[in-house]
Amino acid sequence: MQNIKDYIEANKQRFLDELFELIRIPSISPEKEHKDDMYCAAKLWKKIMIKSGCDIAKVMETEGNPVTYGEKIIDNSLPTVLVYGHMDVMPVGKEELWKSPPFEPEIRDGKIWARGADDDKGQAFMHAKAFEYMVKSNTLPCNIKFIIEGEEEIGSPNLKKFMEDNKEMLKADVILVSDTSMIAPDIPSITTGLRGLTYMEVELTGPKHDLHSGLFGGAVANPVNVLTKMLASLTNKKGEITIKGFYDDVIKVSKAERAEMAKAPFDKKKYKDTIGISRLSGEKGYSTNERTGIRPALDINGIWGGYIEKGTKTIIPSKAYAKVSMRLVPNQDNKKIAKLFEKHFKKLAPKSVKTDVRFLHGGESYVSPIDIPAYKAAEKAYTEIFGKKPIPVRSGGSIPIISTFEKVLGIKSILMGFGLASDAIHSENENFPLEMFFKGIETIPAFYKYYAEK
Repeated sequence: MQNIKDYIEANKQRFLDELFELIRIPSISPEKEHKDDMYCAAKLWKKIMIKSGCDIAKVMETEGNPVTYGEKIIDNSLPTVLVYGHMDVMPVGKEELWKSPPFEPEIRDGKIWARGADDDKGQAFMHAKAFEYMVKSNTLPCNIKFIIEGEEEIGSPNLKKFMEDNKEMLKADVILVSDTSMIAPDIPSITTGLRGLTYMEVELTGPKHDLHSGLFGGAVANPVNVLTKMLASLTNKKGEITIKGFYDDVIKVSKAERAEMAKAPFDKKKYKDTIGISRLSGEKGYSTNERTGIRPALDINGIWGGYIEKGTKTIIPSKAYAKVSMRLVPNQDNKKIAKLFEKHFKKLAPKSVKTDVRFLHGGESYVSPIDIPAYKAAEKAYTEIFGKKPIPVRSGGSIPIISTFEKVLGIKSILMGFGLASDAIHSENENFPLEMFFKGIETIPAFYKYYAEK
């Protein structure tokens, strides 16, 4: 049987063809009109699992979008790895900014360009092909289970109940996830922490309908004017969040741990060039990596209201809206933060507008220990394939369901990501380097080998 490198080389085009079939399905969970597409993706994942070597694969219902489950149990006395991924993707954003159609994957400059190329179709698909190799080469050393869900991008609202209802089916020793990134192609890293998330939507209402800004301007509060002032006050000049009680539960990271974090290589110029900015900003007193790894943050994700089409229309809008997300660190409770935000935001609002605040979704932060067998196995796997020991990093991103896995199933997750900061996930022109896609397929079997040894 071929070794993993030769197997990848011999099957490269087939792997890409199969991945592209998955990517072409517009499984956009935040948009309800794509419900049927979620089922198309779930059914295709069932086909992928069976083709890759699962003895059982099935599409299972939740109160929302479906879940695809698969398994191969080779020996009940051996450890079991539960692979988690998600089939849903973010909306495409502004289609005119895409250099190629978002659901027509294209290879340019050594990268796959498409929505879901990295997050998370490309990264989840790596596990299916690594598994396929281990089955065909008779080198699978563990039992394996797959759970691919369809609601990660909207906070996995129905997966907790699904897990509670299927605890025995999902029983495993560790959860393996590829939905994060590495520092650089030549600097492997393992994500050991994820920030939590609280996501809110606010609505301000002024007059009962749009008004002529000439006849009423200066006499009636403009909800858009009011909203922008309120949003601007949520952070101060030091980059601190002004919501009362927001930092009460934040655990300060020790100087020793901050010193260890500082050892991670960071090229400030390259970082800025990659995302096209001239200056960095954030909370005073913290480095860029600390701001995204160990400190919370607040961002306005969208703001709208009034007339935004071409030309002019002189109005005072009746309504104004915004979406606000807060990334949280360990010990911060997302529901508590939602209540603090609502209380603070309503207190900011003048009596000239009506304010409505809605909690959309959230999740807890997660920290993975670096002394457990599964982490050590991942560390050895990266070292073998990349030739360098991976650096443990705390990510600024959130995967809300990861902390729920531990609470419900009682097992830890290992976050073996192969994405890069330049992959533009959640943005236009999402991409995934072919090098990282194939490296991921190569690295994953090494994890199984070392995990089984422990």
